[in-house]
Amino acid sequence: MSTELAISDSEFQQFRDLMHKISGINLCDSKKHLVSGRLSKRVRERGMRSFGDYYRLIASGVDRDEFHRMVDLLTTHETYFFREPKHFEYLADTILPTVQVQAAGSRPIRLWSAASSSGEEAYGLAMVMMDHLGNDCPWEILATDISRQVLARARQGIYGTERIDGVPREYLRRYFLHGIGSRAGTLRVAPEIRARVQFSEMNLNESLTSVGEFDVIFLRNVLIYFDPATKSEIVARVVGQIRRKGWLFIGHSESLNGITTAVRQERPTVYRKD
Repeated sequence: MSTELAISDSEFQQFRDLMHKISGINLCDSKKHLVSGRLSKRVRERGMRSFGDYYRLIASGVDRDEFHRMVDLLTTHETYFFREPKHFEYLADTILPTVQVQAAGSRPIRLWSAASSSGEEAYGLAMVMMDHLGNDCPWEILATDISRQVLARARQGIYGTERIDGVPREYLRRYFLHGIGSRAGTLRVAPEIRARVQFSEMNLNESLTSVGEFDVIFLRNVLIYFDPATKSEIVARVVGQIRRKGWLFIGHSESLNGITTAVRQERPTVYRKD
């Protein structure tokens, strides 16, 4: 077998169609190199001669573990703590006081990190909630992602020091444990924060009703991976899980213009359901 394993246009199109069918993710032409780079090792490790052989294994459905490994490899997981920090400030200063009044102690305040990747966003939300509400007011956070691999990493809550640049100094002191010995150079999210985040596998391209309703949903930096039709469908599903008067956050490179009228813009990238 050649040391260079090339993916043909037709093979790339097969994976492109499959990923769109599974998750709604649109792998544009520029992603051909990414697909080749991320899957080539698995093709070789499975003793296959081509991407087409690997695709046929995946498409057959006989190896579900390999199917999930492929999904893990082809979904993007780039994130970091307190990305777009103004969102967290707005949550703390504007939203939480209002939500506390709405909930009035009769139910938990619920937040959803709907594309949580390796957990930084969800844990950041939990730190804000713990800092401002503590344990006196009931609250909970759901964090979901399509990738089993990143969810497993997220549950551990262990990060390299290079990943925590955006964390406020006080949060670093209160909510992280510094690794020692073989764990030197890493930090682990404190147990009281990890315990407040439930991680679960979820495909935004499927029904979301099982997750219940939320006061605040963070759907940030994921809509850019979908074509317009799929984007509209996903936003409709997500908005359907927002409580009346609840909030939706999207990424600063994203917009809901022409996508939905079910939420109104409060400020750039922050929307509210009437």
